[in-house]
Amino acid sequence: MSPQEETARRRYIAMNAVRIGGIAVLLIGLMIARKVIGGPWWLGAFLAVAGLLAFFFLPTLMVRRWKRSEGEGGRSRGE
Repeated sequence: MSPQEETARRRYIAMNAVRIGGIAVLLIGLMIARKVIGGPWWLGAFLAVAGLLAFFFLPTLMVRRWKRSEGEGGRSRGE
């Protein structure tokens, strides 16, 4: 497997892990808000919204960061 394919594979896995994590946070938030598990309603609502935002927007932000770092010659911002 070429280095480009390996990088693409790792990024694909990372994006899907973020999406699955977002869905998990959403479901936990909904369970708290519906009193299936204990916790205040506001915490459940906050987690549900955070899960939705993570599912829809974090993968896009990850891609933007990766494209920006590729434009800098493959170096991260900290280097």
